[in-house]
Amino acid sequence: CASCGKSGDDIKTCTACKQVKYCSVACQKAHRQIHKRECKKRAAELFDEALFREPPPREECHICCLPLPFNGAQVIYQSCCGKTLCHGCLYGCVRICCPF
Repeated sequence: CASCGKSGDDIKTCTACKQVKYCSVACQKAHRQIHKRECKKRAAELFDEALFREPPPREECHICCLPLPFNGAQVIYQSCCGKTLCHGCLYGCVRICCPF
């Protein structure tokens, strides 16, 4: 506990900054004046990290290298090779079961 120094399994983490731990609400309230400024700063950093996190890159068709459409009906998963293809490329490879 950041206030009284206790340790154990029932210690809870500050929900705002996720850095400081307390054993009870009373200890959290007693330590609040000391922790308040640092807590607000860290909470703002965590918010900014979550806000400006880049989304994962979209998958690309393994033939034309264009981003796959969001509509799952326009995408085909080839179970033989584990590749995902767009409908256009699969339509172009009609005679071949799998282009890979």
